[in-house]
Amino acid sequence: MNITVQSIHFDADQKLVDFIQRKTNKLTQFYDQLLDGICYLKLENGESEANKIAEFKINIPGNQLFAKGQAKSFEEATDLAVESLRRQINKQKTRENRTVLSNHKDVMVEIENKEEI
Repeated sequence: MNITVQSIHFDADQKLVDFIQRKTNKLTQFYDQLLDGICYLKLENGESEANKIAEFKINIPGNQLFAKGQAKSFEEATDLAVESLRRQINKQKTRENRTVLSNHKDVMVEIENKEEI
């Protein structure tokens, strides 16, 4: 999956970009229809130590997934957001499987009704 990394008001080093790419590529293990995505890296102004934010928008057929992670480091924030994306992907797959099963049952009922006639 191709992911674009945009760092806002700072320059992200290549090691961080590679880390994000590796983490998001692992999502294809759970769902092979991921199209592309974008990652925004931000520094939040404030006194909190957890001021690093990673936001992800991932495009899948017919939908877009969004996740945000905030932590002390961009790596931790990425881990949090990718875990949220993984859960969303599992929910999406469950919805799709239910739809397929429901459609399959409807077709089977139609076939049985035609055979009875």
